[in-house]
Amino acid sequence: MNGTEAIRTVMSLVDDAAVVHANGYICRESFQVGDREPNFYMIGSMGLASSIGLGVAMSRPGKKVIVLDGDGNLLMSMGNLAMIAAAAPANLLHVVIDNEVYESTGSQKTLSGSVRLEEIARASGYRCAGRASDIETLKRAFGEMLEAAGPAFLLVKVSPSFDPATGRVTHSPEEIKRRFMKAVAG
Repeated sequence: MNGTEAIRTVMSLVDDAAVVHANGYICRESFQVGDREPNFYMIGSMGLASSIGLGVAMSRPGKKVIVLDGDGNLLMSMGNLAMIAAAAPANLLHVVIDNEVYESTGSQKTLSGSVRLEEIARASGYRCAGRASDIETLKRAFGEMLEAAGPAFLLVKVSPSFDPATGRVTHSPEEIKRRFMKAVAG
C-alpha cells in the first residue's frame, strides 16, 4: 500500500469526525482526495498536528477527532505522545502514515524504520495501539479504533508515493481556521 492509497482509505472512513492533517504531502493529498469543512490543514508548523488535535479533542469531548500525522512529524514532537496519553481524550484517534522518509523535502530517511512508533505510543499510555500495512487491515483496525475509547494510535506502513505535482491547499490559513471552527462547534 502506498501513502496515497492509505490517505484515500482513511478519508473514506472518517464520517463527520474532525480531522487535523499534518503538513507536507499529507495535507496536500488529503485536500485533493476530498476537501471538507471539518478538515484542518497544517500549513507549515511541522510536528504540531497532534498538539492541535489534542486541543480539539479536549475542547469537544463529544466529537470524534482524528489526527492524520506523518512519521517525520511525529518524530519531531515525540513528547506529544506522552501529553496525549496523560490527557487521555477518549475521542482521539491518532493515525500515522509512515513511509520512513521526509518525502516533502527530498525523501531523507527518518528513524521510523528502526523504531516501532506504535510501541512508543502504547508505552506512553495510549489505550490501544496497532499497525496496518495493507488496505484491508487498515480498514478493520481504523474502524475498531474509531469505535474504541481513546486515545488510540494506528501506525500505517506505506511505501513513498506522493506525487510532487499534487496541488497545494488553496484555502488561506484564516479560511481553514474559520471553516474548521464552524464545523466542530456543533
